[in-house]
Amino acid sequence: MKHHTDKPLYFDDVAIGDSWDSAARTITESDVHAFAGLTGDYNPLHVDHESAKTTLFGKPIAHGLLGVSIVAGLGSHSPHMRTVAFVRIREWSFLKPIFFGDTIHVRTEVIAKLVRGRGRRGLISWKRQLLNHAGVVVQEGIFETLVEVAAKGAASKSD
Repeated sequence: MKHHTDKPLYFDDVAIGDSWDSAARTITESDVHAFAGLTGDYNPLHVDHESAKTTLFGKPIAHGLLGVSIVAGLGSHSPHMRTVAFVRIREWSFLKPIFFGDTIHVRTEVIAKLVRGRGRRGLISWKRQLLNHAGVVVQEGIFETLVEVAAKGAASKSD
C-alpha cells in the first residue's frame, strides 16, 4: 500500500499492483439532499424516511451515483496523478447500500497501463472500491484515465 503524496505522480511513477487507500468521509443526510437537489433525483428511497421504511433497506439510503461521484473525488487524490483526462468507467457494480452516517473511503489499485499519444501520455486502468467503515465493499469497478508521461530525463520517481 502506497502512502499519500501531494506531488502529482506521472504515468511511470506507478506500477501494476500498486494500491492506495484514500481519506475517509461520513455520508450525511444533508449530502444526500444536496445531491438530490443537484440532480433532481428525489426518489423517496433517498429522501423520505416514512416511505423508505417500506423498502428492502428499512431506511433511506444514499444515491448510488453519489457514491460513484465520491469515488471520483476521493480517488483523484489517492494517488494524486498528472491526469490529462478521465476517459471512462469501464464497469461498475452497486453491491451494498450506503446509509446516512456511513464513513466511506476508496481503495485504488493499478490494474493495467498502456502508453499512448507517441509516448506523451498513458492510459491507466484503476480498480476502485468504495468501502464502508466496517470494511465492506459497497461499490466497485474500473475507471480509466489518461496520465502524463514524464519528460525524458526528468526525475519523477517518488518513492
